[in-house]
Amino acid sequence: MLRVFSLILTLVIVGGESRPSQAQQPPADGTPNALSAGEAAAGWTLLFDGRTLSGWTQLGEADWRVEDGTMTATKGTGFLVTPKPYENFELKVDFWASETVNSGVFVRCGEGNPGPRTCYEVQIAGETTGTLVNVQPLPSGLPNAIGKWNTYEIRAEGDHVTVKINGTTTADVRDQRLTSGPIALQEGGLAAFGLVRFRNVKVRPL
Repeated sequence: MLRVFSLILTLVIVGGESRPSQAQQPPADGTPNALSAGEAAAGWTLLFDGRTLSGWTQLGEADWRVEDGTMTATKGTGFLVTPKPYENFELKVDFWASETVNSGVFVRCGEGNPGPRTCYEVQIAGETTGTLVNVQPLPSGLPNAIGKWNTYEIRAEGDHVTVKINGTTTADVRDQRLTSGPIALQEGGLAAFGLVRFRNVKVRPL
């Protein structure tokens, strides 16, 4: 009887273990929302600590919150915006987006609300994810980035702007319209809502 009870208890303990959610799983290269020693030495700054939205200004009505170490939204239209402008920089950001969402990473934002006319918008929306809106023709062969974690690497230096998604270059343009401004993260562009998450937001001035 004791052996049977021990077996049942073991099954209950094993079956009750919770696996980390997709949002909780750290990236392959280390702890989420932290700088490596090499990044710190190279001048990178962490823009999201994984616990609060401190350091970001909320615009609009999106339901931004911190969930499982990510900046998360599921409905509403709005932005998270850095109070500090950036001119020449490298930006890294991990994102996870559902199929229905229209989101993006906006850089060098000018006056007024963030948008493709006042900022460079790096798209997060279905098959167009990875494009620079209104700056380049829609390229072919864009990687499938929906429903999984991806990493954007965005570099702006003078009039040269490049975008990489998971190491693949999706934009490489020369454009002189915008020279400096805040960084913004979007939920609900064109009233297309859905789950979007951001983490590992890091910037390095050039």
